Amino acid sequence: MGFEVAAPIQLYPYQERWLKNQSRFKCAMFARQTGKTFTTTLEIALSCLTAEAAGNKERWVILSRGERQAKEAMEEGIKRHFQALGHAIRYQEVDYLADASYKSLEVTLPGGSRITALPANPDTARGFSANCFLDEFAFHQDSRKIWKALFPVISAGHKLRVVSTPNGKGNKFYDLITGTDNRWYRQITDIYQAVNDGLPRDIDELRDGADDEDTWAQEFELKWLDAASAWLSYTLINACEHPQAGAPDSYQSNPVYIGNDIAARSDLWVAWVLEPVGDVLWTREIITLKRASFAEHDATMDSLFEKYLVARLCMDQTGMGEKPVEDAKRRYGSRAEGVLFTGPNKLVMATQGKEAFEDRKIRIPAGDPALRADLHKLQKVASATGAPRFVAESDSAGHADRTWACFLAIHAATQPVQAYAYTPISDLAKPGDPQSRPIRTTAGFRRRKGIW
Repeated sequence: MGFEVAAPIQLYPYQERWLKNQSRFKCAMFARQTGKTFTTTLEIALSCLTAEAAGNKERWVILSRGERQAKEAMEEGIKRHFQALGHAIRYQEVDYLADASYKSLEVTLPGGSRITALPANPDTARGFSANCFLDEFAFHQDSRKIWKALFPVISAGHKLRVVSTPNGKGNKFYDLITGTDNRWYRQITDIYQAVNDGLPRDIDELRDGADDEDTWAQEFELKWLDAASAWLSYTLINACEHPQAGAPDSYQSNPVYIGNDIAARSDLWVAWVLEPVGDVLWTREIITLKRASFAEHDATMDSLFEKYLVARLCMDQTGMGEKPVEDAKRRYGSRAEGVLFTGPNKLVMATQGKEAFEDRKIRIPAGDPALRADLHKLQKVASATGAPRFVAESDSAGHADRTWACFLAIHAATQPVQAYAYTPISDLAKPGDPQSRPIRTTAGFRRRKGIW
């Protein structure tokens, strides 16, 4: 049965093509902000209404890259469509699995049809039998594991919808959209096609706003970027993203490590806070300032030392960083250290940083385009003498400043914090000498305020 769309919902030709094709397996690559989630959630809503009109029930599950994206798909997509179509629904948060380990959002229709939205992982992909929508699948962590868990449970005739923008070639979405299996309907709509079909966007304005050729090429022109020269590939970045990273409220009161890249004019001043939980470094906070005064820099760092139990602060001491490092040492003592950005030092920090990403020993905020672009911006090239050096194009978003702040924080965390050492004078003095008492010495970090 074909779908009839109510008048309040406006669709462009490329959206109509995607909506009206009723293949069991569909995969689409759309440019950013062209309505891929909006259109697919409309298909889901219409599918449920069609089933209920025939006296049947329809079951759909939306798997998104994180909790925020799942909520957006449900509230900006599913709920909005049913309101526009004039149909009553029940909307609630439910425990998805019996042990309540996953929370999901669920819409229930009067006839019993249900739509569930929740973050994607191999467990949630395995825990249902339903039609499925994989939203922004190229950005799902463990996309191949999710696919392995998912595909057997839709084998009983359920439909599968997969949409995303590109995210490198190292994920399952790339395999699907570039595949040649004719059982799949594939649709690719870049920004030029969308605008040609009537989408009201100013391409020149968008391109100027992106202010980064890689971002424009990937997010809007849908190109598979060559990540060979990037120090951190999008595959590595994607694997370390987590929806709970970057939340100060998740701080567990462990000692933290801060990396601080310093700038005062065109580039960014960045403080990156890492908390070790087990053997994983969790990002608790990333603060960026631009064209801020040195007094504001100092006040911001002071606030971090008040908020967190700081074990070590590593700061960029190069050039204008000399005085901020000197001031920080005066305020925080031996917890503050300066790092000169010499070629060898940058190689050490970049290597430590890449190893943390490769070993999945760091968690970074998910769904932050500016952060992802910054981390991907750094490139390793060979100098005229053959020595390695690291470069990054400087633009309005900075000069890989977040990346170096991250690497400084990782570097700070790799240096062991040593405990007290005691050398009793009584071992050296004569027995009964009233001057005999323990002398306290430290190597590295000094314990303060009775905590350390």
